[in-house]
Amino acid sequence: MKILIVEDDKTIASGIDYSLQSEEYVTIVAHSVKEAEAILTSQLKEIDLCLLDLSLPDGTGYQLCEMVKNRRDVPVIFLTALDDEVNVVMGLDMGADDYITKPFRVRELLSRINSVLRRYHKQAQSKPYIDLDNIRINTLEGKVYKNGEEVLLTALEYRLFLIFANHIGQVLTRNQLLERIWDVAGDFVNDNTLTVYIKRLREKLEDHPQNPTIIKTVRGMGYKVGD
Repeated sequence: MKILIVEDDKTIASGIDYSLQSEEYVTIVAHSVKEAEAILTSQLKEIDLCLLDLSLPDGTGYQLCEMVKNRRDVPVIFLTALDDEVNVVMGLDMGADDYITKPFRVRELLSRINSVLRRYHKQAQSKPYIDLDNIRINTLEGKVYKNGEEVLLTALEYRLFLIFANHIGQVLTRNQLLERIWDVAGDFVNDNTLTVYIKRLREKLEDHPQNPTIIKTVRGMGYKVGD
């Protein structure tokens, strides 16, 4: 996931940049409208979310939000020291997906980002099927099939596999998986439990669980489904 950070306060920008990279996000930082416009012109297709400071030295985040939304449906979160209702409503009316007032805690920002990205993934998933090699997920039925035969998964196994399927080709760390399972299931899942569920999924879905080709381990990083 690539996130554009536009913030004129270099200390705040650096802090956000470091925090997002620690969560395995790829980041691009700009400190002005001019810098951001250049990035958006050349890299908008690669950007998954924009964090836009409202007040910038050469313009506003509103300008950038309009530019983004006119070219591509990319989620936008505004960062601002202004918390009056007029600015909140104006930002949301322009298509912003969320609005967070400075100062804010890093965990709060990460939670907002994850929430917005989840909503976009759900909206983008228009097909009722997700196919992975000989595995098919029927998202309308909440069922998984292998070679046309239904594979019986527990509710949490299904949710975990769906997280992988919605992030094909992306390496997910154990912390990211634990956070997403917690958000979706509302159940307590610790690191050892996650290991057990991944093992169970491999036993049910892989042709050779000891040499998995669907849920692959990326040594030192996490897990990945797909190329």
